Amino acid sequence: MIYKIRKFTDSTNFTNALKVTIAAVIPVILLSLVGKFEVGFTIALGAIFAYPSDIPSNLKHKIIGVLVTAFLVAGVNLLVNIVFPYPTLFYPFLMVLIFLIAMISVYGHRATMVSFSALISVSLAFASINTGWAMIQHAGLILSGGLFYLLISLIFHYIRPHRYVELQIAECIKLTAKYLKLRGDLWTFNADKKAIIEKQLHLQVELNTIRQNIREVLMSGHTSSGSSNQNRKMLIVFISLIEILELALSTSFDHDKLHQKFDDQPKVLLTYQKLAYTLASSLKQLSKSVKKRTTYFSKHTLLSELDDLQLAITDYANDLGKVPASEGVFMLTTMLQYAEKQVEKITIVERAITLAFNLQDFKEKDKDLEKFLTPQYYPLSTLTENLSFSSTIFRHSLRLTLTLLIGFIIGNVLTFHNVYWILLTIIVILQPGYGLTKQRSFNRIFGTILGGLIAFGILSLVQNKITLSILSIISILLGFSFTQINYKVSATFVTIYVVFIYGVLTPNIGDVIQYRILDTVVGAALAFLANHFLWPSWEFLNIPSHIEKAISANQNYLKEISIFYNKKGTISTSYRLARKNAFIEIGNLMASFQRMAQEPKSKQKQLPQVYKLAVLNHSLLSSSASLGTYIQSHKTTSASEAFNVVVDTAVKNLDHATSLLKEKDLYLNENLLTEDLAMRFTELRNSSAKEIKEGIATDEEAFQLKMQETQLVIEQLIWLTNLSENILKTTKELKES
Repeated sequence: MIYKIRKFTDSTNFTNALKVTIAAVIPVILLSLVGKFEVGFTIALGAIFAYPSDIPSNLKHKIIGVLVTAFLVAGVNLLVNIVFPYPTLFYPFLMVLIFLIAMISVYGHRATMVSFSALISVSLAFASINTGWAMIQHAGLILSGGLFYLLISLIFHYIRPHRYVELQIAECIKLTAKYLKLRGDLWTFNADKKAIIEKQLHLQVELNTIRQNIREVLMSGHTSSGSSNQNRKMLIVFISLIEILELALSTSFDHDKLHQKFDDQPKVLLTYQKLAYTLASSLKQLSKSVKKRTTYFSKHTLLSELDDLQLAITDYANDLGKVPASEGVFMLTTMLQYAEKQVEKITIVERAITLAFNLQDFKEKDKDLEKFLTPQYYPLSTLTENLSFSSTIFRHSLRLTLTLLIGFIIGNVLTFHNVYWILLTIIVILQPGYGLTKQRSFNRIFGTILGGLIAFGILSLVQNKITLSILSIISILLGFSFTQINYKVSATFVTIYVVFIYGVLTPNIGDVIQYRILDTVVGAALAFLANHFLWPSWEFLNIPSHIEKAISANQNYLKEISIFYNKKGTISTSYRLARKNAFIEIGNLMASFQRMAQEPKSKQKQLPQVYKLAVLNHSLLSSSASLGTYIQSHKTTSASEAFNVVVDTAVKNLDHATSLLKEKDLYLNENLLTEDLAMRFTELRNSSAKEIKEGIATDEEAFQLKMQETQLVIEQLIWLTNLSENILKTTKELKES
């Protein structure tokens, strides 16, 4: 329990919650001592408004983001107060204001958070309408709260400048360890491969998010302000983790064939599985060391386990004899080579973490890192291009504007006690996607009711205002801490906080709880209905775009591998970018599939085909990475014309698939392609056989390497071709159904 509490309090979520709690509580406490509670509470609101925009990034972007939010929320509050007394002007103004604020989201994640803060500011403006000098003073206090939050955030940054990156790296190591553990699970006899592959795809989605967070902070900080030893250390670890995952993805084994072949010799496969689990366990231990900031001492003996596998292969060869065991030894040697490479990569991570590494040697590797970042610029054209119903954000902005207007009218016509609670609930719950809105609606209602009951029970036993104030601070801290982890728990603690605050200020606490529950239910119901009936953004509308991007990313990666095989030399930046984009887009496709699976059955159009395409693209990425990794780590012969023809055929299949998704007709003679491919594979085998025979007499080791290259390259080319054909076939089924 102590470990779990320590882990929670050391998390990024708790640290962020602590920042906003300190920034909100200090003004309230200090100004309450001089009888200015309302002033302190308004400053606290400004701090809470600024908090969402404080997302992970380099220091410059952090400061600009919080400053823009602070001035925007203060300006929005002032505008609402100025226009509110004029009903004929107010309603059109309110609609335009909400719509424009919502449309800010087209500029990315940070802009979405700025938009969210501004919308919250609009809703809470109705809690205290002011006139004259009072409204300027009120807006100024909100602005000062935002600036005070920025100060607290900067203090936290300078106290522990690298802690966020360390925690994100630790999580990335942990997820990579999980991936390796799943690969180890595949060696279990009769393993459920479909379930394991699905888990791997889900992990890919999580890894995409974590990697993007790390890039935003680590690489942007590196390129803008130079690199410290800590920065270099984390970059080495991060790049090594990408290579570990690529290596894991790229080395595919036919587990059924291997199990059949080694049924009579199970020891060798069990030895390999033990090593696979140890690889995962080593990374998990590294993750804990980074998270706890403890000195890392390896508890595992990876090198000795490699020796055990080598001995098991030797025993197998001796038991069966050299000739009968030759094919099996070749398969096992490939597995051993994979394990050796992974041990090498994990050793690099260990050395970087323990600083047993010359960090200056990394200077050559870290050039062009800025190319792996999403550019930060905000042209007006991005906004104007999204002013159409084809834009998800445009439809969401319209939906949100109309729903908030309906909520405001209902609240005033039916004389609800706190209209702004209805608006606040709509803003928090209403998301562009149906699934998340549905989930948040349920969680918020559940959390509000549960929080109200808990708070009412405590208030019936405790009336001391100091005790209630302390409990309210704890509640808001926990409420913010759980926002990203468990929204149901977060809503529970936020409700407890609100009730406790009212418990300090007013004796009619029973009415407050009733009003909050009623307002929350109304707001949640409006949000849910709006997302179902007002220009809904069903995921099946976005799926073709995600499929197209995934296929195109795979296509570009395959092209880069072909270029590298033909030209040799060092790995280009374009190669690494293509690899990164392939991982990201396939993760995005799987994330889209997950969102579709949360929607009503009637909207889950072609769900099986979508999942099949996600798996096929994942398999294609695995096959491409296998070819690319082999070429990088082995001295290979020149690429033949037959190789290029086969790769071009796979590329054309993928091109045809994307053309179908774009509603373009591309003529392709499949019979001629099949005949040409068969001829090219025959040509590849004959050419390789001739080269192998010529090399037998001169160099036995070269003969073995050539044989390995021939088998792997031809197998991967066959697999690549089959996968590209299946992607094309499934895409046709998707379009025709």
